[in-house]
Amino acid sequence: MQANFVIELGQKAHVPILTFTASSPALASLRSPYFFRLTQNDSAQVVAISDLVKSYNWRQVIPIYEDDEFGDGMLPYLIDALQSVNARVPYRSVIDPEATDDQIKEELYKLMTMQPRVFVVHMVPSLAARLFMMANEIGMMSEGYAWILTDVTTNVLDSMDSSVLNSMEGALGVKTYVPNSLELDGFKIRWKRKFLIENPIPKEPQLDVFGLWAHDAARALAMAVEKTGETEFKYKNNPINESNNNLTDLQTLGVSENGEKIRDVLLKTRFKGLTGDYRIVKGELQSENFEIVNVNGNGGKRVGFWNPEKGLTKNLSQSGTKPVIWPGDTATVPRGWVWPVAGKRLKIGFPAKEGYSEFVRVKKNGTGAEGYCTDVFDAVMAMLPYAVPYDYVPFAFPNGSSAGSYDDLIMQVYKGIYDGAVGDITIVANRSNYVDFTLPFTESGVSMVVPTQGYSKNKAWIFLKPLTLDLWITSFCFFVFMGFVVWILEHRINEEFRGPPSHQIGTSLWFSFCTMVFAQRESLVSNLARFVVVIWFFVVFILTQSYTASLTSLLTVQQLQPTITDVNELLKNQPWVGYQDGSFVFELLKSVGIKNLRPYDTPEQLDEMFKSGSSNGGIDAAFDEIPYVKLFLFKFPDKYIMAEPNYKTDGFGFAFPIGSPLVGDVSRAVLNVTESEKMNRIQKTWFGGQCNSVSSGSKVTSSRLNLGSFWGLFLIAGSAAIIALLVYGFIFFHKEQHTLRHTANEGSNNSFRHKIRALLKTYDERDLTSHTFKKSNLVHGDKTIRAMDGSSISASPRSNYPPSPSNYSVHDTSFEFYSESGNASPMNHQALEMVVSTSMEASLGNGEEITEIHVNKN
Repeated sequence: MQANFVIELGQKAHVPILTFTASSPALASLRSPYFFRLTQNDSAQVVAISDLVKSYNWRQVIPIYEDDEFGDGMLPYLIDALQSVNARVPYRSVIDPEATDDQIKEELYKLMTMQPRVFVVHMVPSLAARLFMMANEIGMMSEGYAWILTDVTTNVLDSMDSSVLNSMEGALGVKTYVPNSLELDGFKIRWKRKFLIENPIPKEPQLDVFGLWAHDAARALAMAVEKTGETEFKYKNNPINESNNNLTDLQTLGVSENGEKIRDVLLKTRFKGLTGDYRIVKGELQSENFEIVNVNGNGGKRVGFWNPEKGLTKNLSQSGTKPVIWPGDTATVPRGWVWPVAGKRLKIGFPAKEGYSEFVRVKKNGTGAEGYCTDVFDAVMAMLPYAVPYDYVPFAFPNGSSAGSYDDLIMQVYKGIYDGAVGDITIVANRSNYVDFTLPFTESGVSMVVPTQGYSKNKAWIFLKPLTLDLWITSFCFFVFMGFVVWILEHRINEEFRGPPSHQIGTSLWFSFCTMVFAQRESLVSNLARFVVVIWFFVVFILTQSYTASLTSLLTVQQLQPTITDVNELLKNQPWVGYQDGSFVFELLKSVGIKNLRPYDTPEQLDEMFKSGSSNGGIDAAFDEIPYVKLFLFKFPDKYIMAEPNYKTDGFGFAFPIGSPLVGDVSRAVLNVTESEKMNRIQKTWFGGQCNSVSSGSKVTSSRLNLGSFWGLFLIAGSAAIIALLVYGFIFFHKEQHTLRHTANEGSNNSFRHKIRALLKTYDERDLTSHTFKKSNLVHGDKTIRAMDGSSISASPRSNYPPSPSNYSVHDTSFEFYSESGNASPMNHQALEMVVSTSMEASLGNGEEITEIHVNKN
């Protein structure tokens, strides 16, 4: 009131009013052009205080201020600054300037019952001294408390009694920063000398910043008057000039003729003062630098600086602050809040619902809660460095049914009905406007779940899936072709590939297809056939192994492929999609353009909806949060799979009222629990093992084998077979050229068809010169007569087959029979030698009768 009155007088008389102690923002200096505040505005230090609070992660602060204009003036600015760093002011402690010690103690005892332990004291030094004496007496200057002083008290610490300083020990203070200079040191020495001469006292006097501001203010005024050149100060319309001696009559107050000039000069005055650069802008001294001091028994120890540009710094160049000794003579930073000894038990609400009860549910005895979320919460609270008593309260009606949605539960916390909420509560933006969430304790995201291909499709013809149609056809043709090639190469020299046509065809195909399992029993004689079959074995081995691997993939990995792989399929076809009733997922799906939505409550209901499908009142896909999806897949393994897309969310978190000091500590405990083995045990208890999932980045593509992967092998096998046929054809024509020529020239018919028939007939005959038949003569009793000129005479038993016409051609010559020992005996002096093996004779001795003799020229 005094300051406002003086400012009003200056405004009326046009006289500059200079103050170096009135720091309250409530003075509203901008409304009077003649008022000059040559001290720091109290509102300048509130940002420094809020930065201190932020640096120590304090979330609740209680201001203690005196109940007058001085105390009230700074409070709005302080609260705004604290809120800007997310620090709440749950209570304001007001101390009457005339309060007794008992009244002060009563207020302090009240503060002791509250959670916050950080206090900002803004009051005149005399009242602040009484406050701290009482606080120290009742134990509020012990470990765990934090006190911050404004500059009105900190600036005069050096002049306080030691008993007061001892009671303040451990507090932090914001103090006006005055840079050291030679001029300042010299002035202090002169001032002390003069002060002691005029005031002889035993204690050495200390000059505080208010005295320095007074010196600079007087100097500025003197410089302004000197610059104006005025020596006489007159007033217009002043009755005093007319010999009126009533100096207290304000009605007779005139208007200064020099005040406006002095005001203008003061605004332009610049000089290097004792407190630093002296500069006035809009009637305010521009001085916003502070130092942070730690109160001890000797006054205050500087631990840092603060300025608007750099914030808190250890010195003028380094960030942070130096180590601080806190109340209780400890270096441990106070947490900023405690659980009151007489505090009530927390009421922790949890949702009551039918489905997914593994997350949270009412215990069977009807009291308390159990589930995955409550187990995690219990583990987290057990890791706090202090005990917090709490009780679980279901968010339900008396009959046990749910009392509302998750948003309704959040609003109960916001209204103070519950002290917190635990459960499968997703952290979303709109809910964070009403509560503070801890860090999430589950995986985040919304995912799609669909049936697997193996579950939804027929497996009867899956064995055809590994190969494409073109590869099946090519493989079949090559099996037939290879059987034909082997028959060509083996027919004339291998008895196993001879006989009736049906027998030969069956044997060739049997041999070829048996190569798939390497179970053929026919032996090969021709080296060309062996060459072809070895290469074909290599092709068949690779083909069968690839088929086996592909079929295995289809029966295992491929069965885990989703029936719907992309949300674009849903947007294109618009099938029915499921979502959990009451979940925010409904709005999410609407926002992406999915229209056909059906709710479900339980995993069992979701399974039934999948079985029905969209066409029968069910669904083809469902969206839910990842923890729910994993639980569903755990209950129904191998039938469903989690697929993309994954929509980002923040997971499940615990909810507390905005500004609750528990949030920070609980969040740190959540990190410790989620990174420990305890979290794995909780998950296995409620959810079991891993679930099936697939993402676009790891999606297994179709493993069907096509012709493009094997055409090189077929080319090699086919080329080898063709080369073998060409070589065999060359050998055959070269070896049988005389017989072919003789056969083709018989008769009058010399057409191309006749030649082909003759060629085929010759090919169909045995190649008796082959080593296989030579060996069989000794082993199996071949009935053969061999002539000396290379022709052979075959003796056959009675046969029902018609003889070949060429088999009756015998040339007259002398025969010479060879016995088994190989000794020859001439007969009738003919040129032809005939050989009859002893094995043939033995065969004839069994009653067989020679019915025909074949003579072949070799």
